[in-house]
Amino acid sequence: MTPSTETPGLRAVVAEDEALIRLDVVETLTAAGHTVVAEVGDGQAAVAAAREHRPDVVVMDVMMPVMDGIAAAGEISAERLTPVVMLTAFSQRDLVERAAQAGAMAYVVKPFTEKDLLPAVELAVARFDQIRGLEEEVRDLGERLETRKLVDRAKALLQARLDLSEAESFRWIQKTSMDRRLSMREVARTVVDQMGA
Repeated sequence: MTPSTETPGLRAVVAEDEALIRLDVVETLTAAGHTVVAEVGDGQAAVAAAREHRPDVVVMDVMMPVMDGIAAAGEISAERLTPVVMLTAFSQRDLVERAAQAGAMAYVVKPFTEKDLLPAVELAVARFDQIRGLEEEVRDLGERLETRKLVDRAKALLQARLDLSEAESFRWIQKTSMDRRLSMREVARTVVDQMGA
């Protein structure tokens, strides 16, 4: 087996109730240069291990005791803990769709080979990172929009209360921000809190 060149050194949790398959997954990941930080045999333990270890990926069987893999993938995905690669002996379309809806990033049908598992792990990690990046971008855009709304509201208050032009009120906020070493959002919040009442 050759080490992965795309995502070397990942930390993984393996959740599989069949010991021989679990061992095969662990050996495949380890031979590729990854570290298995936990091996568990049911979905509930997989969720707990993902919370405790914060791995880079969870490789998990669909059919497991206590909590099945799809339910466990749903919990892991809802908490944005890590990407999940689902393993199953079935390639039924409805099962694949349920796994995807639960947040699984990739899907591997057993019996699998290194050539099946490793690209699925890399795909899952890449997709998860891409989604996380998009979520951060959306959050950043949301914060910038809120800051702009707050600054516009503060400018309007300064214009009305101090008889300043729009440009003068903006410069006042900007200068106060620099002089006091505060963000423009903080200055605008203070103006709105003090003058908006």
